This record gives sequence, C-alpha cells and structure tokens, in this order.
Amino acid sequence: MTDQELVQAARQGDREAFAQLVEEHQGRVYSLAFRMVGNPDDAADLTQEAFLSAWRGLAGFDGRAAFSTWLYRLTTNACIDFLRREKRRAALSFTLEEDGEERQAEISDERWSPERELERKEARSALERGLASLSPQHRQILLLREQEGLSYGEIARCLDLEEGTVKSRIARARTALRNFLRKSGNFSSPPPSKE
Repeated sequence: MTDQELVQAARQGDREAFAQLVEEHQGRVYSLAFRMVGNPDDAADLTQEAFLSAWRGLAGFDGRAAFSTWLYRLTTNACIDFLRREKRRAALSFTLEEDGEERQAEISDERWSPERELERKEARSALERGLASLSPQHRQILLLREQEGLSYGEIARCLDLEEGTVKSRIARARTALRNFLRKSGNFSSPPPSKE
C-alpha cells in the first residue's frame, strides 16, 4: 500500500495501517530529530511525540504535501519546541572558589540574548520570503534536501526524477535563493578570493 492509502485507512481508525506508516518512516524521523537535538534519548522521545501528533492530526492532514513531508514538519516542530524549552535554561552555572569559599556563579548564555533572537528571527523571516519567491518545484526540492536531509537518491525516488536532474534543480534553487537574499540585503557576497 502507498502512504496515501495507508493514511486513508488510518483515518478510518485502522491502527495497523498507521503502524505501517510508523515502521516505514521512523528511521528518517529519528534521524531528523537526532540531527536537530543531538541527543539519542531526546531524539527517540521526539520521534514518539511526532508520531503521536501525526495520529492525532490525521483528520487535518489535507494531502497536498506528501505524508512524509507533513510528518517531517511535525518532527521539526516538536524539536523546535523542545529546544525552546531547553533554551529557558539559558544560564550556565559553575562553581567559583573565592577566598576559600565555594559559591555558584551564573554566566548568561549569549546564544539566547534578545539581540541574537532578533537576528535569528529576521534571518528566518528573510529565508521564508526567499523560499516563497522560488517556484514550487525549486522550493520543494530544496526543502527536501536542506530541511528534511534527504539524499539526492531519496529525492530522485520520491519525485520520480533522475538524480542528475535533482542535483541541477537544487543548484538552481540555491542560486535563486541566494540572489533573492542578496537583493533584499540579507546575504552578503563572499569575500573575493586571493589570486
């Protein structure tokens, strides 16, 4: 059965169909979660959370995107939420010895300063505008490669294209995105190389 058929069956309450979807996609979902959070235990928990969200949200899945793409989005969202919760522990503590007396000191974590957050937000917004400016084919193929982490071969199989076509479309998509970001002032050209 295809993912679409399995989704239809799962929507009608077929738990076995959903179990097949889990079995088919759990490796990639775990891999994505692990790349985002860097901890195998957290990645396993987030994988379960993503599949639980998928089960609960099947009725709202409209099928415009592939099930795997929707599932990767759920995974990404779960990971981002997790990282935000972790970020709240934004102060690193260590022990200082002063005059023979131990005391706790806190160093603020500049990665989560308001200025850095604003910079990240602006960069994300510029990137989203840039992605929206791409053709649907270029946006899809770039997201599958860069956001979902699929290999060229996996993308080729997923989109029924030759691997060379995938590589050239990704290159064109990157160039178009880079040009958009440069024109909007959100991406600087690399420094010229020395001769």
